Amino acid sequence: MHLPVLLQETVDALAVVPGGSYIDGTLGGAGHAAEILKRAGPSGRLLGIDRDVSALQRSAARLAVLSGEKVLAHGTHGELRRLAEANGFAAVDGVLLDLGVSSDQLDTPGRGFSFRFDGPLDMRMDTTRGESAADLLARLDVQSLADIFRRLGEEPHARRIAQAVERAQRQAPIVTTGRLAEVVAEAAGGRSGPRHPATRAFQALRMAVNQELEDLEQALEEGLRLLRPGGRMAVITFESITDRAVKQRFAAHAGRWVSLQQGGERWEGELPAVTRVTRRPLEAGPDELEANPRARSAKLRVVQRCEAPVRGRMDV
Repeated sequence: MHLPVLLQETVDALAVVPGGSYIDGTLGGAGHAAEILKRAGPSGRLLGIDRDVSALQRSAARLAVLSGEKVLAHGTHGELRRLAEANGFAAVDGVLLDLGVSSDQLDTPGRGFSFRFDGPLDMRMDTTRGESAADLLARLDVQSLADIFRRLGEEPHARRIAQAVERAQRQAPIVTTGRLAEVVAEAAGGRSGPRHPATRAFQALRMAVNQELEDLEQALEEGLRLLRPGGRMAVITFESITDRAVKQRFAAHAGRWVSLQQGGERWEGELPAVTRVTRRPLEAGPDELEANPRARSAKLRVVQRCEAPVRGRMDV
């Protein structure tokens, strides 16, 4: 079962108001969405977006018993603006992104996300479109595959693993998670700590298959523009590469004040301007970690859109 990570911290940081309009760009199990609707009340509105059709179906049943307007849309958070405007959410009070892969996806062998089970090497969050991880492995050359492992997985043995994959592919196509995990583990020298040697490669391949970094960059820009002044955007990440992307985008929109030679100051940054609600990311506490160990790598960053650039930050 998927447990929403940093649930209270996230919804508190969004400062949900009765009657407000909100977008959950990664609906998943609807844990965060349900809490948002409870606080927004009968006149509240929620647009829930997910690329996983099965997640939308489960979430629809969960949210049906709650008051407020609920609109669910099939798509990615990279299509945030188009889906928002098409469903009457052109200006909202809050946007939430809970990134990465869900527990339901990880724990379903047939989805191919985890090396803990032997299953088809798929990894598509949206099984209705796009190429699978097996298709991607078959198509890419060594250099392209090494680049994916290095850039998206921060894998130190990227080229060695890519070469091993290419050799294994010549013997027989890699079409299962078990075989890929074996090839990667052997190339990486086996397990040398608590982390499975295929962890980084599986992360990189999943992110490439689902174009996660590209979708994130698009969603950050479009999400900020959909906010009303005073509206907030909250993003939960699980990988260092996505956390850096969020940190850098938020910093660019928070901008900085530059002293002028002739006196006075000028703000330099990207519009729309924001102020940081969280200077440092919020992380799960010991109680949550005991109940949900998968929350250990979660980081929450939140900003608030401003009418005009302001100094400082707003604490949660």
